[in-house]
Amino acid sequence: MRPAALLALPLAACSGQQSALAPMGPEAAGIAGLSWLLIIGGAAIFLLTMLLLLLAFRGGARLRRRLGSRGAILAGGAVLPTLLLSALLIHTLGLADALGGRSADPLRIEVTGRQFWWEVRYPDHDVVTANEIHIPVGRPVELLLTSTDVLHSLWIPALHGKRDMIPGHLNRLRFTADRPGVMRGQCAEFCGAQHTRMALFAVATTEAGFATWIERQRTAVPAPEDPLLAQGRRAFASAGCGACHALRGTEWSGRNGPDLTRIGARLSLAAGTLPNHRDALRAWIADPQAIKPASAMPGFGAVLAPADLQALAAWLGSLR
Repeated sequence: MRPAALLALPLAACSGQQSALAPMGPEAAGIAGLSWLLIIGGAAIFLLTMLLLLLAFRGGARLRRRLGSRGAILAGGAVLPTLLLSALLIHTLGLADALGGRSADPLRIEVTGRQFWWEVRYPDHDVVTANEIHIPVGRPVELLLTSTDVLHSLWIPALHGKRDMIPGHLNRLRFTADRPGVMRGQCAEFCGAQHTRMALFAVATTEAGFATWIERQRTAVPAPEDPLLAQGRRAFASAGCGACHALRGTEWSGRNGPDLTRIGARLSLAAGTLPNHRDALRAWIADPQAIKPASAMPGFGAVLAPADLQALAAWLGSLR
């Protein structure tokens, strides 16, 4: 088994909720309700059709004549489908209008799709993170979606349907989480070699929990006092990691890769590819192409000494 598959196995057990039939908000509940209506209605129509077909072959002569009459054919082939489809159309249009509705004072979050990760910005709070969306329960959220390279699509099934992310174009997705929890999302539009490993997590917490998370994200990265962590910080500088990554309160402000300010507190690494712990972080830094081929992250296994590599993973993992 490949190293990436071995490292990803623990993540599968805690990958969060990714089911359109287990909604965590009213928008997803509306979509799930429509899905169940179609599933149950389609099954009922199929069973009714099979019953009528059986009666047409095996029923009595009088019944077969009635089923083959002009009135029965018009009722079953034209009137009933017209009534059912018209009712379904009206219901769907009403649901679509509700799903696209605006809300007062939404939490605005800018999500940018990249190959193959997600940049997440909270413009009203001056916070930047990656591969996770944190939201308060009960407050309307508006995602502002775009892409910097190719077509992506954001889909968090437990919160809403998919929405495309198009370079040079801004799309909006509005939803509300109605209870705390962790939900998994996925890129739903083929975007390249690692499309299937481009996931993210949405974390819904209380208002107080969200405020605490925002405050923590806005806190500058402290200078490490532990010798091992200080060695890791020096390794970060010597390897030139700051050319691509930013760390709040430091001299590093790169934009080509994810912001690493609180990377140690995130649920996963490499956009849902690995569980977030020190060994996985060290493996990712050493040889990301063995884990996620075609990603933009270069490997540093041949650049850093093993002790520096271990220290770097320890320092980044301590940023919580």
